[in-house]
Amino acid sequence: MSNAPDSSPPRPAVRQIARAAGTVMAAFVLTQLLGLVRTILIYRAFGTSADLDSFNAANRVTEMLFNLMASGALGSAFIPTFTGLLAREQRQTAWKLASAVANLLLILLTLIAVIVFLFAPQVVRQGLFILAPDLSIGQEQTTIILLRWLLPTVIIFGLSGLVMGILNAHQKFWLPAIAPAMYSLGQIGGVLLLPDQWGIYRLAVGALIGSLLHLGVQIPQLIRLNGQYTPTLGIRMAEVREVARLMGPRVLGVAVVQINFIVNTIIGLSLPEGSVSSLTLAFTLMLMPQAAIAQSVAIAAMPTFSAQAALGKLDEMRASLTASLRGVLLLAVPAALGLIAVRIPLVRWLYEGGEFTPRSTEMVGWALLWYALGLVFHCLLEIIVRAFYALHDTRTPVSVTAGAMTLNILFSLTFPRLFERLGWMPHGGLALANSLATFLECSLLLFLLSRRLKGLEGNKLMEGTRFALVGGSAMLLLVSLWLQYHPPLSNSLIVLSTVALGAMAYAAVLWVQRAPELFFIWNSFMRRARHIFGTRIG
Repeated sequence: MSNAPDSSPPRPAVRQIARAAGTVMAAFVLTQLLGLVRTILIYRAFGTSADLDSFNAANRVTEMLFNLMASGALGSAFIPTFTGLLAREQRQTAWKLASAVANLLLILLTLIAVIVFLFAPQVVRQGLFILAPDLSIGQEQTTIILLRWLLPTVIIFGLSGLVMGILNAHQKFWLPAIAPAMYSLGQIGGVLLLPDQWGIYRLAVGALIGSLLHLGVQIPQLIRLNGQYTPTLGIRMAEVREVARLMGPRVLGVAVVQINFIVNTIIGLSLPEGSVSSLTLAFTLMLMPQAAIAQSVAIAAMPTFSAQAALGKLDEMRASLTASLRGVLLLAVPAALGLIAVRIPLVRWLYEGGEFTPRSTEMVGWALLWYALGLVFHCLLEIIVRAFYALHDTRTPVSVTAGAMTLNILFSLTFPRLFERLGWMPHGGLALANSLATFLECSLLLFLLSRRLKGLEGNKLMEGTRFALVGGSAMLLLVSLWLQYHPPLSNSLIVLSTVALGAMAYAAVLWVQRAPELFFIWNSFMRRARHIFGTRIG
């Protein structure tokens, strides 16, 4: 299998991204498995109770606060600036910047947490009617208490996200990638180990413990970097001002996405019963491969992009970007087609039973069909926006995102009516609106990025697209035949056998096409296997 026609080894930066992406992808799979266990245990412990609704409502507030105030700064502003300093061998300035951002985050998030703590009753009574419209008056007090208990997680996650950025900039990916799994472990421990008499509050305590584990698991590796902490706010540092400049548009972009979510929820509430729940569950299922594929590559590529941009090595950045986009295409296309093919048995296997009826399966599967059409573009966007951030440009992706969200709202107002006229379930129109808006956003940003970098390696991108489409089409044909003619099997065996058959068929067609990425993966696997078994034998 090593006799690939394109035997030239990938550039060192591309190999580095590929290895790091594999590490992050493995951690993401572990995190998702633990997340599934956590969800099962939570629903077994609390069912669909009013107390769990209260916890989810309070948790949404803390998540929104973190996304608005910290997530945008860490992903788009701090990492490119910090990595650029390291690339230019300005280590002392880099750690002074990290110290300043940590201190500012601590002060800002603590201030916000205190304000929300004091005004928690007003937040619950006046704000959550949008985030949790079914919240009853009787649940208000429980939600207020839970919100106050969960507010420290905003501060802890802010600092933990900063540590993630520091470690990723040093090409350390494993511990930051498993940190979310530690959060799930905390919640699992809260449900299983704390007294039942604590009720829903044991889940809140588990979330607090999980957030501390999220931060704590990364601290040993942070200490080993031997960075120097400086008690400064860095107000006069040009680098701190640069982080603030990059952060502003990103925060607005996060706000726009949140507004779009709220508007879509309101539109969904006007559709037949179960539409919002079906859309939420289908979108969650679509995000699982998106996280494993795109976010792993994006996290791995971001430090490399940032270092190349900081040193003015745009040719190398162009090559790294092209390789990352090709890799995502080769994984996202079969994932999207496979999700379309296996959506009904998948939903039936995971969720059907009790109050989740065959009608529920049909509604979720219908939404998942239209969401899956946009999976490839959701994945590509993760890479494209990271390239803009590496170039210290947050305005362009935020502006395009705002336009795409506006189109999404317009499509969401139109498509459900169109679906109804066609005799289709109308909530599928909201899923299609999301996919179409994402396609337009991705296309425009890719065009603008190509102009910014004075072109991309178009031939390689087209070749990767051809590999993915040919392989994906053959795979879809084979799994469709299997799904139509397979012998009587349980839903779990239907899903697992279809995934296995599809993966083998796709790999076989890539091998026939001589896709270099397949041979790179195979050779890397064989080298690792020889190293492991050789070490054990010796």
